Amino acid sequence: MQLLKPLLSHFKPQSLQLDNHEKVLASLMVMAWVVEARDPYTGGHLWRVARFAQLLAHQAGISAIETAKISIGGFLHDLGKVGIPDAILSKKDKLTDEEYAVIKTHPDIGRRMIAGHPLASLAIDAIYMHHETPDGRGYPSGLQRTQIPVVAKIIGVCDAFDAMTSTRPYRQGMPIEKALSIIKANIGTQFDPEFSEYLLQLADSDQLSHIVGHSDEGIPLHDCLMCGPTIVVQSHAKKGDLTYCRACQGEYKLEEVTEKSTFKISPTGAKGSAQDLVSKPDETLISKLINESAKAIQQIK
Repeated sequence: MQLLKPLLSHFKPQSLQLDNHEKVLASLMVMAWVVEARDPYTGGHLWRVARFAQLLAHQAGISAIETAKISIGGFLHDLGKVGIPDAILSKKDKLTDEEYAVIKTHPDIGRRMIAGHPLASLAIDAIYMHHETPDGRGYPSGLQRTQIPVVAKIIGVCDAFDAMTSTRPYRQGMPIEKALSIIKANIGTQFDPEFSEYLLQLADSDQLSHIVGHSDEGIPLHDCLMCGPTIVVQSHAKKGDLTYCRACQGEYKLEEVTEKSTFKISPTGAKGSAQDLVSKPDETLISKLINESAKAIQQIK
């Protein structure tokens, strides 16, 4: 928690009027944000998974409070990657079997991190079981479909869908249609039949495309023009702000694209300093997620 103090200072709790539980949740979300920021290719992944999961839970008729919990689980599901070495997490080539075995430890790392935490019940199943699969060949425990909690079934398919539609160092992101075809082909084995069908229904009604390739509502991802990784524009950004590639340190200026009410990025030719490259949580985004989750948090008070 001591390491989080400089990051949490961005939240100005007195102005946001967060209560104690909300401050504790903010600390978890900041930690998850920092873990995500270590990998220059996964910008916005946590927000997208949380949003996909929220939509899917709503489509399935799950209560508003349980949907809020599922959304929180979506944002926190990869918390255990804090224990994965950067050399593996950011590797540009495909992982070896040995490296993949290390990646597969992240659910248990996350479970141990959050066990005993006052808000553990909001996310521990999502963190620990989002890689379990209906055929029993998932990890870490090889659970069968009936043993996997609903939140883990939902996060599992949303996590995979986002991974497929996002660019990685070794491949471009797939079109939505191709990712959905892979999910269809693996229903009942890798993906839960019920929640996969709900995801397909959402795609049929075009409720996913505004999330794919974005880091918040109406904020698309950008690629570094010099080395390729994802550059995330924060929710509170404004014209003229500077942002940086976390891989090559390239500096970009935000220029407004009026007709789309969004930004394009233009390289300045400069490099970011060590201070420029410090990961700064998107306080606007995280505060919004916490406000949406207020009822779920109140339930455990």
